[in-house]
Amino acid sequence: MSSPQEQISVIIPTLDERRALPRALASATGIPNVEVIVADGGSGDGTVEIARDWGCRVISTSAGRARQMNRGAEGSLSDYLVFLHADTRLPQGFEDGVRETLTDPRVAAGAFQLRIDGARGFLCLIEAGANRRSLYLQMPYGDQAIFVRTELFREVGGYPDLPIMEDFELIRKLRRRGRIAVAPYSVLTSGRRWKDLGILRTTLLNQIVVLAYLAGVQPTRIASWYRRAPGRVEHRNTSSMPPSG
Repeated sequence: MSSPQEQISVIIPTLDERRALPRALASATGIPNVEVIVADGGSGDGTVEIARDWGCRVISTSAGRARQMNRGAEGSLSDYLVFLHADTRLPQGFEDGVRETLTDPRVAAGAFQLRIDGARGFLCLIEAGANRRSLYLQMPYGDQAIFVRTELFREVGGYPDLPIMEDFELIRKLRRRGRIAVAPYSVLTSGRRWKDLGILRTTLLNQIVVLAYLAGVQPTRIASWYRRAPGRVEHRNTSSMPPSG
């Protein structure tokens, strides 16, 4: 195991996440050598006050999840960065998983296995598919809490300032620098996005988004399609990347 003195910053981008945020904070705060930075994009619902009540450092910036995560990383003096969505909870012992994974010099970055809160039936297949994709294709998505050495994150330029697919593009950059590992721990993410639109429709929409991006469609245009999808409920800052699946 690596030295416990290696510091970890958990960076959470928020925009009106008052309801979801406390569960994420409960999974990340109160751990030695771990700080939590909340990068807020202009919340008006008490999100910032909740973060401060939990003892987090709050950085205010303009909205846009990639921009917010980059600003949070700029404010970190830690060895390692963990990027956590506000509707996702880290597993107990995550800090050991981060340190153990990133001590391997062949590993550029890592993520956790995915669990979806309340998953049954087809959602269990979504979990399994996301975990296989992460393991065999080395392509985890942001709802799996991507983690990376701070120095390398800065070397590759951080998250590209895109309105969608910023996590996908970051992982593609990091894969050129080494292996993307999957820690043997599972995050627990909210199932609200699948429930809002329906599991099958959400899965189809996600695949269309990825294929359109790979085909060279402009990210601003893809983001517009994604946010206007019939039946989709906007969850502010959890919407700039399709959920796994």
